[in-house]
Amino acid sequence: MMDLAYFYRKYQIMDKKQEFFNHIEEGYTTKGEYLNMGAAMLEGEAITKAYVKVPLKTMNRHGLIAGATGTGKTKTLQVIAENLSDKGVPVLLMDLKGDLSGLAKASPGHPKIDERHQKIGFPFEAKGFPVEMLTLSEQNGVRLRATVSEFGPVLLSRILDLTVTQEGIVAVIFKYCDDNQLPLLDLKDFKKVLQYATGDGKKEFAEAYGRISTASTGTILRKIIELEQQGADLFFGETSFEVDDLTRIDENGRGFINIIRLTDIQDKPKLFSTFMISLLAEIYQTFPEQGDSDRPELVLFIDEAHLLFDEASKALVDQIESIVKLIRSKGVGLYFVTQNPTDVPDAVLSQLGLKVQHALRAFTAKDRKAIKLTAENYPDSPYYDTKTILTNLGIGEALISALDEKGRPTPLAATLLRAPMSRMDVLTASELKEIINESKLVKKYNKEVDRESAYEMLNEKIARAEKLRAEEEEKEKEAKSSRSRSRSSRSSGTNPYLKAALKVVTSATFIRGVLGVLTKSRR
Repeated sequence: MMDLAYFYRKYQIMDKKQEFFNHIEEGYTTKGEYLNMGAAMLEGEAITKAYVKVPLKTMNRHGLIAGATGTGKTKTLQVIAENLSDKGVPVLLMDLKGDLSGLAKASPGHPKIDERHQKIGFPFEAKGFPVEMLTLSEQNGVRLRATVSEFGPVLLSRILDLTVTQEGIVAVIFKYCDDNQLPLLDLKDFKKVLQYATGDGKKEFAEAYGRISTASTGTILRKIIELEQQGADLFFGETSFEVDDLTRIDENGRGFINIIRLTDIQDKPKLFSTFMISLLAEIYQTFPEQGDSDRPELVLFIDEAHLLFDEASKALVDQIESIVKLIRSKGVGLYFVTQNPTDVPDAVLSQLGLKVQHALRAFTAKDRKAIKLTAENYPDSPYYDTKTILTNLGIGEALISALDEKGRPTPLAATLLRAPMSRMDVLTASELKEIINESKLVKKYNKEVDRESAYEMLNEKIARAEKLRAEEEEKEKEAKSSRSRSRSSRSSGTNPYLKAALKVVTSATFIRGVLGVLTKSRR
């Protein structure tokens, strides 16, 4: 009897596994190219060859990679980036922790990696990928810059979180520069025009654009200085980065993985959000419409995404939401990487197609509430208690919900994720230097240009005005001096008859005769 019960349970489990396998295989069937994320798990065990596949054509529908610290988010990001590169899709990664440079070198391998892939159902392959190192700061790499003119008045105002009145002043500054052919390249240029508007050029501005408040310009100036203190003066300027250089393909048909080194700006959220918004805005403006294509043009991963939203004003969040909605049509996918889905605003979260949720930790009542809310973001599944499994996932395991080729949510799958093909560690200093020295983009962008712009032109204009004013003052001074000499000449007189009369009148004899005072002659 015990043997029969044992075999009955065994076949029951096998039937359930087969049923689950069919459920996953049907739900993740795709006709086109796809990214193989790993194998689906049932009751903590990977079901070999029950592959969780994300169609390549849906990778422009955006996504989220979330989970507690140490659960494997960065390695998941690495796996997706590798797969995209292999398919010929360029990638842009934000590396705030400095642990993504290893993508350039092949993994050394490990017995545990082989064991993991045996469970998943396909062999492990080690390889490196074409990598470009970019930087916003003084770190080594391709320098990323943009001009103030490229930002435009609306975006600059939103970054600075200005009032409606202050936004109007910024718009006037840009209009004045356009009307007078004054290039706005860096923050030095913008500050100079701002100061000119309420200083030497006050009358000129008032006549052409109306009076500008000194108090408002002072507030704008202080906010620009705050932005400068976070390193924005390194970002604004020339040579301006061309976003088309993010879409390069190497000689083997693999997309470049562009890694922005951000380890030194974690405490500068304004600079980070400034760069991200300008980049997304420029991509949207310059990339052509793609429609419903079979592959994305570019995929961006924003690590530590809370930094993008923590310091953002409502206007800035609205701007991000608009870009997320619209940029998909340009063939661009956005993926936010963060610890908790609640770090991303609901309006943005609702736009995300792929969700990869690593384990969450429930240490407090607030944590348990967050887990409950997170579980509600995923489709119901007859095979999982989502709230329970969220806290029981191991390292390198995640809940995945994607979109199929028709845009429908795929079945929820707890997944044993494949291992990265590249190194899961940082490059050495010499390896990093080698990559940067071989970069074509470093030669293109790392030469700093400071051509004549609004700052120099206004200084020249002010100098000319001061010289003219000094010349006019000198002329006026000379004219006054001439008039003074003329009056002096008239008052002193030069008539000889007048001189003779004065001599007579002032003589001693005349004085004595007139006054009746005669001096007795001496005997």
